[in-house]
Amino acid sequence: MTAEAIESGPLAGGGASDTDGDRPLRIALLTYKGNPFCGGQGVYVRHLGRELARLGHSVEVIGAQPYPVLDEGVPLTELPSLDLYRHPDPFRTPGRGEYRDWIDLAEVATMWTGGFPEPLTFSLRARRHLLSRRGEFDVVHDNQTLGYGLLGDLGAPLVTTIHHPITVDRRLDLDAAESVRRRLSVRRWYGFTRMQKRVARRLPSVLTVSGSSQQEITEHLGVRRDRIRVVHIGADTDLWAPDPSVAEVPGRIVTTSSADVPLKGLVHLVEALAKLRTENPAAHLVVVGKRAEDGPVAQAIERYGLGDAVEFVKGISDAELVDLVRSAQVSCVPSLYEGFSLPAAEAMATGTPLVATTGGAIPEVTGPDGETCLAVPPGDAGALAAALGRLLGDRELRARLGEAGRARVLANFTWARAALGTVELYRQSIAARGARR
Repeated sequence: MTAEAIESGPLAGGGASDTDGDRPLRIALLTYKGNPFCGGQGVYVRHLGRELARLGHSVEVIGAQPYPVLDEGVPLTELPSLDLYRHPDPFRTPGRGEYRDWIDLAEVATMWTGGFPEPLTFSLRARRHLLSRRGEFDVVHDNQTLGYGLLGDLGAPLVTTIHHPITVDRRLDLDAAESVRRRLSVRRWYGFTRMQKRVARRLPSVLTVSGSSQQEITEHLGVRRDRIRVVHIGADTDLWAPDPSVAEVPGRIVTTSSADVPLKGLVHLVEALAKLRTENPAAHLVVVGKRAEDGPVAQAIERYGLGDAVEFVKGISDAELVDLVRSAQVSCVPSLYEGFSLPAAEAMATGTPLVATTGGAIPEVTGPDGETCLAVPPGDAGALAAALGRLLGDRELRARLGEAGRARVLANFTWARAALGTVELYRQSIAARGARR
């Protein structure tokens, strides 16, 4: 499906309107992991929740650790897990006094045996919580938990966002595994994806963020295409905007990488930087994310002697992050696959020219090569180096792509449009539940 077809569709985030005759909705927005500084789930909950509230709806986020950061007017109800992966002691064993019920025991037992328990255990806690508050919500919106606890009657119709199937991450991690032991470990960790497949097939209403993700959900999870609706997400274009007063740093390339995993393609960007610096010694990389002490990226930085040319930053404010992207001559999305790519939309919104791969839904966001970005094949360090070098050396091209990129985001990818499209799906789900009853 083309980006143009999706953008003109009935649920693309711009074709719906929240008319005066429609009453405000009471929305429970679930998120089993809400960190706004690592990964897209926390960003999604924060910005969608804010825009739903601006439309006049009552939004309550129900989440577990790490808890999301929410804007004013959107309350958070904490539904705590045992927080087994918290820093600085991930994979910890809780003290005896921390256990509250059998769900806690299941959470620890799954971790001890190498699995990832949070989607299942959060869904069970969420079910218990929602049933205790039956009648308080018009709709329940799950943010990719896909746990068994969300099946059956929750007291309100269920809409589920699937950003992309985690089976894609599983496949890429298995492909990168270098030993039988590592492959077994990866299979066990991603054991929860079997549950997510079973749950997804039984969901009445699935929302996703791109045409590419819609296709992957059908192929990987077995969900019928006619049950999946595309509502594009986007950037906060008031925050992510050009600012000529921010000085451009020569040679600066900025990327966002939430984890050192094959999916994000950061190792290929590091390799591209090594190639690029043979011709442009001023080229350097700033990574928004945590520096991994070991792993493919750390090894590549050491192998190519790039310790002084790659900087990692984390925990900075929104304003500092936007200024960092504004200061770059080039922004880069090197991912092998993305279900959407918020970093691409945000960088384009600032007018910073973009080099991005064609992995997954990225082209739906970034637009045509040479018009709104420079596009390269995923996993190709040589192509990345060539595109980065071309942009760093051409001021006029940077200005043209930066201007066209912001115009594309303003026209297609804003949170206000996303909220309108999401509310339309809420109302369809509510009407369908009423008809069945």
